[in-house]
Amino acid sequence: MRVSLIIPTYNAMHHLPKLFEILEQQTIPFELVVIDSSSTDGTGEFLKNRADKFITIKQSEFDHGGSRTIAAKAASGDILLFLTQDALPKDKYSFERLLDAFKDEEVVAAYGRQLAYPDASLFAKHLRAFNYPEKSYVRSFSDSKEYGLKTAFFSDSFSAYRKSAIEKVGWFKKGVIVGEDMHLVARLLLAGGKVAYVAEAMVYHSHNYTILEDFQRYFDTGVFHARESWLLEKFGKVEGEGRRYIESELRFLLSKKAILRVPEFLLRNVMKLLGYKLGKSYEKLPQSLVVALSMHKSWWKRWV
Repeated sequence: MRVSLIIPTYNAMHHLPKLFEILEQQTIPFELVVIDSSSTDGTGEFLKNRADKFITIKQSEFDHGGSRTIAAKAASGDILLFLTQDALPKDKYSFERLLDAFKDEEVVAAYGRQLAYPDASLFAKHLRAFNYPEKSYVRSFSDSKEYGLKTAFFSDSFSAYRKSAIEKVGWFKKGVIVGEDMHLVARLLLAGGKVAYVAEAMVYHSHNYTILEDFQRYFDTGVFHARESWLLEKFGKVEGEGRRYIESELRFLLSKKAILRVPEFLLRNVMKLLGYKLGKSYEKLPQSLVVALSMHKSWWKRWV
């Protein structure tokens, strides 16, 4: 299989030296395709001689789905491997282990395990542990009876797709505020494909979101679910998963003897729920308020 690694970048110099150190150690060969949103910190100069294909777009033209499609169409690989600039492969086998999933010809997409960085907060560590468990699995659309929308959970921070499969379902969708990965994977599952989670393939990737940032992130998720309501209709609702997450997070904090963080835990989850509910009802809110509540503020000028 020919493999293309696609990395969207914007002012990535803080990450690139360490990232390329581990990229050069990977045990499989790959074509490197970079799509850069007109960086101003030297990212372009660093990458132009290192990337096999370097694509520049205006910062205002970046779109989670559309920009990835541009890079995917330019890539020559049979397997398209996606990595965000702030994700760091754990070791030289990360790519090889992820691509092992495609030995099953029915698997059309795979994503790896994300580990929290050493400086991650307790909340960030729990999020990674909850969403990226130690056990691998393969799922199809029939599993939605048990897992609901979680069946289509996916992350383009570290993922891979069969190019032929995503071409058949129409690539990434343009104009989604978040969730371009879930949107594509849901369509792949509905088309009969299987999706693999490969716990043995690992990257470091985490964010220490503030309570406000968590609110904004969940607001945008609510907007995504409101605009793409077919996801919930086809796969099922998310409320049960939210309850499991809250119970798991509380147990995690107590296991770390962090009882003093429980008030923050309560506030953080109330704000997440409020953000999600408001996001799902964004059409009833004034446009100026919607933009203020959103994490991706520039998106509203372009797509709404």
